Amino acid sequence: MLLHIAILITALSLLAFGGANAIIPELHRQVVDVMGAMSDTEFTNLFALAQTAPGPNVMILSLVGWRLAGVAGLAVATAATVIPTSILALAAGRFLSRAGGSRALHAVRAGLVPLAIGLILASGFILARAADHDGLTVTITGVAALFLLFSRINPIWLMAAAASAGIAVRVISP
Repeated sequence: MLLHIAILITALSLLAFGGANAIIPELHRQVVDVMGAMSDTEFTNLFALAQTAPGPNVMILSLVGWRLAGVAGLAVATAATVIPTSILALAAGRFLSRAGGSRALHAVRAGLVPLAIGLILASGFILARAADHDGLTVTITGVAALFLLFSRINPIWLMAAAASAGIAVRVISP
């Protein structure tokens, strides 16, 4: 299991154009659909924990490792997230310092922007589909998405409001 975690997380972390949120659909597919190691709800809960905890959003990878194989899985997933990408970043930094003004490099950067945006949108769709089980959760997701799209409100306030709404509805109608 630890070797599987190392291979999976290394491959995903090296493909995380746009940040860890860009690889959520594939991470979800692997651990929920392919491996059957957790449910949609468990995955969504780990993602929510990773997003609300202080620190980088790549914490989702470590949390998945922890869920799959305990403390050893957490350590392997964290190392598989940090070490290969650090080496790649160092090599890319050296390359960019030499070829930073190249037209080909500019074209690659221009192509990666829509790719990253598409991957992040796919992540949002996968997580919304996994978390939305009834009318209330669909409504909360829709309202939060609209607020994020049309306002400059800090997402933490939306998370607090959504949690409060969910708690209030569950208390009122158990």
